[in-house]
This record gives sequence, C-alpha cells and structure tokens, in this order.
Amino acid sequence: MDLTPTRDDKFSFGLWTVGWPARDPFGDPTRPPLDPVETVHRLAELGAYGVTFHDDDLVPFGSDDSTREKTIARFRQALSETGLVVPMATTNTFTHPVFKDGAFTSNDRSVRRYAIRKIIRNIDLAAELGAATYVFWGGREGSETDAGKDIRAALERYREGLDLVAQYVVDHGYRLRFAIEPKPNEPRGDILLPTVGHALAFISTLEHADMVGVNPETGHEQMSNLNYTHGIAQALWQNKLFHIDLNGQNGPKFDQDLVFGHGNLLNAFSTVDLLEHGAPGGGPAYDGPRHFDYKPLRTENIDGVWESAAANMRTYLILRQRVAQFRADPQVREALEAARVAELWQPTLAPGETYQDLLADRSAFEDYDVDAAGGQGYGFVRLNQLAVEHLLGAR
Repeated sequence: MDLTPTRDDKFSFGLWTVGWPARDPFGDPTRPPLDPVETVHRLAELGAYGVTFHDDDLVPFGSDDSTREKTIARFRQALSETGLVVPMATTNTFTHPVFKDGAFTSNDRSVRRYAIRKIIRNIDLAAELGAATYVFWGGREGSETDAGKDIRAALERYREGLDLVAQYVVDHGYRLRFAIEPKPNEPRGDILLPTVGHALAFISTLEHADMVGVNPETGHEQMSNLNYTHGIAQALWQNKLFHIDLNGQNGPKFDQDLVFGHGNLLNAFSTVDLLEHGAPGGGPAYDGPRHFDYKPLRTENIDGVWESAAANMRTYLILRQRVAQFRADPQVREALEAARVAELWQPTLAPGETYQDLLADRSAFEDYDVDAAGGQGYGFVRLNQLAVEHLLGAR
C-alpha cells in the first residue's frame, strides 16, 4: 500500500494549522512561533501541494509597509523554491479586539468600514499569489445576547459587505470565488450562518450569488451534531462546494480540530467516499484541494507538529484506498443493489409522465400493496457492516 503523498493529491494546509503555538483559553503557548518560510519548505518535503493563510498569519498585524513587502517577498521566494501553490486565502477578522463584535456585522459602523478595507487589501494579495478561493469565516459575526444584536440588520450588513467585496473582485478581473465557512458557536455564543444550510440560504440573496459557495469544515458541522458528509453532499448538489476543511471531531463539544479521521472515523470514510466516488457514474465528485484545517495537539513538540501534518495526509490516503476496495467488492455491489441505492437517481415520474398520469395509475395507489412494501427490508445494516469491515481492513 503506497501512502506517499504527491502533488496530484492536492493536499493543503493553512499557516495557522501547523503554526498554531498551542495557546488556549486556559494556558500559554507550548510551542514557539513558526516562520512561514520554514512551513512552506517542511510541507513541501511532506508531499503537500498547497499552503493557505490569513493575512495576519503571513504578515504580523500592525506591520509597516516595508516589513509587509519584505515578508511577502520571502514567502514568494519559498513558494518558487518548493513549487507549492496558494489555492486559498482568507482574512483574520477575529483576533484583534477591534473585532470583538464582528467585522461585517459589528454594531460600530467604523469597524465595518475598517474590516472591508482589511479584507480588500488581502484579496489583492491572494489574487497576486494565484489563489482560486477566498474564504470568509465569520467567527465574530454573532452575539451572546439577543437584545444586543438586531439579527435582521446584521444579515443585511453581512450581505452588503459580501456584495461590496464581490463587486471589487469583478471590477478588478480577479479569478476568485468566495466560500462562506459556517460554524455554530465559538468564539461567539451564537454565530451567524451556523450551518451549511444557513449559508446556502443566505448566498441565494447575494448580488453575485454565482461566485459565492461554501467551505464546510468537519468539526463545525459535527459540533451541531450534524452529518458532515450530508452537508457537503447538499453543497455538491447545489454546485456550491467551493472548498473543504477536513479535520477530526468527537461529537457536539468545543471545536477540537483533531487530525482528519481522529474522531468520527466512519463519517470520515463516507466523506472520502463521497469526494472520490460521489459523482453519478462513480467518478470524483470534488476536484478541489483536500485542505486540512486542524491543530496539532497542545501536548506535541515541534516534531509532533510535522508528524501530525503527515498523519492527516496518510489517513486520507488510507481511507481512499479502503473506499476504492469497498466500491470494487462484489458483495458491496450486491448489497447496494439490494438496498436499491441507485434507484434513487431514477425520477419518480417516468419521462413525459404528468401528475394526471400518476393520479390515473391505480397501481400507484388504489391497487398498491402497502403491506408488502412496508414489510420489505433494505439491508442497510449489511451495507454499513461491509463499510466497517473494509474500513478496518477485515476484507
């Protein structure tokens, strides 16, 4: 089993992932800061193809123009030396106290104006570096008190902000798409657009809805006790899966950001199955980066950081092989047929059939044997057991 990552696998990491110094609300950092240039070189050595960043991950907040230019030049040189690409970028609108009440949706109008300027400056850099996707995670766009935030007005300002920066991208001819990253809570008590469904509904109201999709994260959906595979399936169905964040999560609790697969492993299996074989006919359903938005455990030293980065890619490759074997197994194919999974792609009405034809069809209702239909078994347990056995390497 070859588990060596290649550039063709499109594995990418954020500077903030491996670069997390392991500070948490209850403890100081356990690791020193990482130089972004070192990160680029180490990720390239591990077999990654891409690196992503928030503006402040690359250029420390408050840096003067000269420092910013020098930092970006060093980063560009590292990309050139390694061949790594920047498939995605985003803006930090959550760390500095100015964003304590949000960015696009702060009650303070001046904060909203500052946030838009900060975002636009980094959009320029993202476009220069060749990024295809720009992510918006609204971690501070929310509230802890119902009386303190008019949610209707907040959504209006959210829409205004995205419409504005989208128009900026269009006017400058940038080849960028936007992706909203949902999360239910943390750091705010209640974050706006908390799930994939909320985000998709909001996108439909935007002036440039065609260039805005979603960036679902494993842990963010599972924090709400939702099924991540279902979320990305709906995004795919609506042609809105513009980017993904993969990690591990153990149910509805704080955002753990574990290594991919180090949580709900069976759901990770189904996620890889969907991404790699989920298109009608069995082809890949998603061709974008496999981006890992995780954090090395606070217990790890710097060696553990790179071991954990490699673990994300290794786990994905193992699951990809297990999924391929699952799909090729004759017993699985038999179980899928018995469960009538493919039949769901068949329209309920026949070609040319109308609801009048359906109402006239006695076999569909008057003569339909509901007891026989109600007594049939679908064999989902057998199908799921076959998935578990392939996942565990028992087949």
